Amino acid sequence: MGKHLSTACALILVFGALVHFDTVFSAEAVSKTTVILPKPGHCPRRLNVVPSHRGCLCDEDCPADHKCCVFDCGAVCVPPAFTKPGVCPRRTRGFGVCAEYCSNDSDCPSDEKCCSNGCGHQCTKPFTVKPGRCALPKTTPMCAEYCYHDGQCPGEQKCCRTTCGHACSEPC
Repeated sequence: MGKHLSTACALILVFGALVHFDTVFSAEAVSKTTVILPKPGHCPRRLNVVPSHRGCLCDEDCPADHKCCVFDCGAVCVPPAFTKPGVCPRRTRGFGVCAEYCSNDSDCPSDEKCCSNGCGHQCTKPFTVKPGRCALPKTTPMCAEYCYHDGQCPGEQKCCRTTCGHACSEPC
């Protein structure tokens, strides 16, 4: 019984040493692991350029600032798309031209954004969104559209809903 006990203790000691050995080396492996961050921008909605590389698995497989994006033809490297600041204007009535003049903000000049016109997409000057929130609409007799976006309001005022329209108001 004493011999079996000493053998069991020796096995436990060896097992403990192996666990410690594995823990030390796996900790070293974790500390040597490099984290690969995705490149800036996002994949475009449509493939409208010739890909720089086919068969990528991640952004790191692509040259320069290109991103690995999946389209109907598979994974390819393409220039990234970026979202510009501002908000697309809401349609006031009707539909625009049923054509796709852009597919991403990156397709548009200067500060214009690629916005829906009700049927297609076109480059449009964005609206400015001022900080703050609109208060809940009060019962007011203003039944008209005095503004359509914050950029049409003076100073810090925002374009807020009324009970039956929109008007410039101080934010809350």
